[in-house]
Amino acid sequence: MSRRLELIFVNSQGKNVTVGVVDPKEDLTAEAVEGAMQSVINANVFDSGGDLVAITGARVVTREVNNLLVY
Repeated sequence: MSRRLELIFVNSQGKNVTVGVVDPKEDLTAEAVEGAMQSVINANVFDSGGDLVAITGARVVTREVNNLLVY
């Protein structure tokens, strides 16, 4: 099973931008994630169609793969 933390921002063009972090820590809190996201905005680390200007949300996505046929 794999886990991915998705950080969702709004850029200066009003579009959502998702940044993914593979295998995040199990004990993440909303406060810690929000603080990290605000740091990303403040540092202007990413430019995806415009500067990131606001936080939309964050989620942990879990994926499980069950192979039915493998050669």
